[in-house]
Amino acid sequence: MEAIQKVSAYLTQKAEVLSEEIVAEIVGRFGFEIPQLEVDAAVSMYIDFIKFLGRMIASGEDQVPEGLVEWSKGNGERAASRGGKISDIVIRYPDTRIVFTDRLRNIGKDHGLTADEIIAIVKKVNYMLDISVNETVFAFERHAQKRLKATQTQVNELSAAIVPIQDRIAILPLIGSIDYDRAQIIIEKAVPKVNQLGIETLIIDFSGTVHIDIEIAKHIFDIRNILLITGVNTIATGIRPDLAKSAVTLGIDLSSLEVYSTVQQAINSIK
Repeated sequence: MEAIQKVSAYLTQKAEVLSEEIVAEIVGRFGFEIPQLEVDAAVSMYIDFIKFLGRMIASGEDQVPEGLVEWSKGNGERAASRGGKISDIVIRYPDTRIVFTDRLRNIGKDHGLTADEIIAIVKKVNYMLDISVNETVFAFERHAQKRLKATQTQVNELSAAIVPIQDRIAILPLIGSIDYDRAQIIIEKAVPKVNQLGIETLIIDFSGTVHIDIEIAKHIFDIRNILLITGVNTIATGIRPDLAKSAVTLGIDLSSLEVYSTVQQAINSIK
């Protein structure tokens, strides 16, 4: 037990030197360059890591240092914000384990620890590194999902663009796949914009759609009813036969809606 206490004291007192040496050795094994800011951050974090390890092996604690958790989250968030891959970070952990295992084994031998005591220390380090990997991946996924959602929202808003083409005539071009979120934004953004621009005729062009669920199409066709109340005439163009057939099956009345094959035909029809 006395040897364990000596190792604990050694790790606590030599944390800064050990951290610098361990990080340098880890980085040297990677075979690729690490930004100096990340190296400095790793050194700072591992100082706390090593000090905590020293306290943990002396007291038998199993908690993970908050600094390690926050550092791991930061790694994941930075990788996601740069558009990087989580594998670029996770790939570093095997070398980190090897360096820590070798260093702690040597420290244990130098201080007269038994094989079981060294194994117990290595198990604690591996446990903390496993937590670090998990927190890194979770943070990456959360941040990446947040960025994806923000980007999708921007795309959806752009997809609701009203394009004026002639005096009091505009087009709402529908492009790509239309899901429920895009349909809602189209309704929320397009209707007020039409009124703001003083549009009298709105051409909704479906020719650029890759996929549109018939239930979603119903929401978009409802724009006609909303605009009709404000005195805006609506014309549909580019409706594929399959979409028209499904609309009729769903009970959408296309007979009262002006429909043309192309935008040009729709423009020519406007007196």
